[in-house]
Amino acid sequence: MTELDVITLLRESIFITLKVASPILITALLVGLVIGILQTTTSIQEQTIAFVPKLVAIFIVIIIFASWIIRIMTDYTRNIFFMIEKI
Repeated sequence: MTELDVITLLRESIFITLKVASPILITALLVGLVIGILQTTTSIQEQTIAFVPKLVAIFIVIIIFASWIIRIMTDYTRNIFFMIEKI
């Protein structure tokens, strides 16, 4: 395994991490933004109100994207094992 292979593997791992985490992070961001806007317009300044909707939304997104996330991670792991096999 050359240095170029290691750099490619690290770059790919960062990209896959961002790819897998992005639906969850975007959902948390959007739900937090909507709840924050609603709290501001209604003058409710309770910090714990945003927690439950975020948790529910993230749970739903994980259920929806679970097969996709597992497929991405399985393909990446299989790719790593094939690279190890070449050594």
